[in-house]
Amino acid sequence: MDSSDLKIIEVIRVPILINKERVSDYLPGQLNTIYSKKGVKKAIKEGLVTINDKKAFTADYLFGNEKITLFQSTIVNNKKTITIKLEIVFEDDYLAIINKPAGILVSGNKKYTIENALPLALKKSKQQDSLERPLPIHRLDYPTSGLLVIGKTSRSVILLNRMFENKEIQKFYEAVTIGQQKDHGIINSPINTKKSKTTFRVVERLNSIKYQNLNLVELIPHTGRTHQLRKHMSKIGNPIFGDQQYGIEGLKSVGNGLYLQASKLIFTHPFTENKIEISIPRLKKTNKLFPEKESRS
Repeated sequence: MDSSDLKIIEVIRVPILINKERVSDYLPGQLNTIYSKKGVKKAIKEGLVTINDKKAFTADYLFGNEKITLFQSTIVNNKKTITIKLEIVFEDDYLAIINKPAGILVSGNKKYTIENALPLALKKSKQQDSLERPLPIHRLDYPTSGLLVIGKTSRSVILLNRMFENKEIQKFYEAVTIGQQKDHGIINSPINTKKSKTTFRVVERLNSIKYQNLNLVELIPHTGRTHQLRKHMSKIGNPIFGDQQYGIEGLKSVGNGLYLQASKLIFTHPFTENKIEISIPRLKKTNKLFPEKESRS
């Protein structure tokens, strides 16, 4: 990459080290704008890191007193941008929270994704490390709707990712499940051999001849496995209403979509340190089954 296409975003000086370290091992955690080892290696391979003003390589060793410079490309990203009308639940100069509609991918190689809609849907951050293309911090399944956290600056993406890893962001889901279900419980069934944990609490029940029971359930995922809530509910015999993939044959509701929504988030804002507690109303289709008795804060 030509040097004219780069701008400096961070410079650090390495202290004297007791033992030499590879630059790819040393930098994670030292930079303000890249947090992961994978991110550091990617930046090095793309020629965005120099050691004493010379191009860095992942195998280079640091001994101490080196000047590390991190660059950012000024070449315009050629990813497609699309227009999707998104409900912005919260937004400031660092992050945003949107209410993702069902039936849209968060990201991926396809054109029609939430990520490709964010540059037009959100206000441009005025921070120095502002991202031209804001980034979703976590994922919601294609058929799942609800609250999705977006990072608008490089530093916010790093801090929010770290908060998710450290379980400092509480996520609550609402779902409608099928069949007789316990009042509350914990599900620890592994998913793809990885430890997984979900807690559930039945909020309300509705008698149903066809389904025995329909249950309004609060779900809390304590790990973030793919399709975790849908798989765990199916595992205990209470699949989520409308789940075509993990539902019970003969009891799959067709045409109304999945009755699952990311309904509430609680966390401390990584920059302002204000407590963020946001919830959204039930899905209209869920509310028809279980009318809300009072508005929620």
